[in-house]
Amino acid sequence: MSHTIPLTKESYEALQEELKRLIREERPKVIQDIAEARAHGDLSENAEYDAAKNRQGFIEGRIQEINGKLARAHVVDLTGMKPDKVVFGATVTLYDTASEEEVTYRIVGEDEADIKLGKISCTSPVGKALIGHKLDDSVRVTVPSGTKEYEIIEIKYE
Repeated sequence: MSHTIPLTKESYEALQEELKRLIREERPKVIQDIAEARAHGDLSENAEYDAAKNRQGFIEGRIQEINGKLARAHVVDLTGMKPDKVVFGATVTLYDTASEEEVTYRIVGEDEADIKLGKISCTSPVGKALIGHKLDDSVRVTVPSGTKEYEIIEIKYE
């Protein structure tokens, strides 16, 4: 698992902030919760202790996961680049030729994808199909509901 993970600058910074919070706030709090639960005596029937230990396992696992992602991260910074084609991190406005509607997506990494926020993964069918295309290109994409045809009407690097 040594492949790099493309991340936007915002996502990289958000992961760093989450890691700091987990290490500086959550980890010490759960250690304190475990100590308090131990003080209540018998651990075999101590629900507070079990809950705190489970929470500790989650926090430590998340810390390891974030450290791994940050170690393999490749931050894509498009600042100063001319938006002449669709690349990772680009915001793309598309015209759906069938529905005659416009839709805007930002091409992001798998962990950042959130269709409700208009963020699609670079590994999704639409994301893969768009990458490398230029303004005014027509792109055909096979999606679960069939084949869509889009025209790229705007590309922005934000």
